[in-house]
Amino acid sequence: MTQDAPHQPYGTPEVPRVAVHGEARLEVDPEIARIGITVSARGTDRRTALEDLTRRNNTVLDLIKSYGDPVEKLETGALSITPELTRHGRSERIRAYHGRVHITAELSDFTTLGELTTRLADLELTQVDGPWWALRPTSPAHGQARRQAVLEAVQRAREYAEALGARLAALVELADLGAENATPFTAAPGAGMRTMAFSAAEDAGGPPPLDLEPQRQTVYAQVNARFTMTPPQL
Repeated sequence: MTQDAPHQPYGTPEVPRVAVHGEARLEVDPEIARIGITVSARGTDRRTALEDLTRRNNTVLDLIKSYGDPVEKLETGALSITPELTRHGRSERIRAYHGRVHITAELSDFTTLGELTTRLADLELTQVDGPWWALRPTSPAHGQARRQAVLEAVQRAREYAEALGARLAALVELADLGAENATPFTAAPGAGMRTMAFSAAEDAGGPPPLDLEPQRQTVYAQVNARFTMTPPQL
């Protein structure tokens, strides 16, 4: 029986190996934007606070749904009804009830986003946060970055081989270190829209739509590659 040749992770003089690192960094336009809406209500009794909260919540949902296809996702988050106790006195007397509903909307049409955001912020006791710009997980930009990282690794390995008077022979290993964009839900300082809370009574005519400039997204990709090459001409 014959024994296999010992493993040579670093190559041999006859079949040397070269290990390189390739990376890519792309700046692309966002594909979606998310906004957070907080609807509030306050009443001296629980029923009044809940009824006002329900009415305002339905108004917000109806407004968002009226935009149709540009709204790709609409989700209701936490709901809270919190009693506010009096500051003085030993008894647990309730002064008022505070209600809140948190809603998240995801849009792909940024023109619609500006108009919808303005109209939401103009509703009674409604707060708007965002927008947070992002790419879809299936965005072609991720694949483009990975391909560019691989091409850079091949080019770098070829340059090393040519510097030694050799040429690349075969690919031995390609390790993907990940390709990811900026965190979708974290806005860069000054890049997002300020939190807004307005009452419709402040401007009966309604404010003009906001002109929102999308924030460019950064897509990264990194790979490690190992190649064999012909013997160098030293």
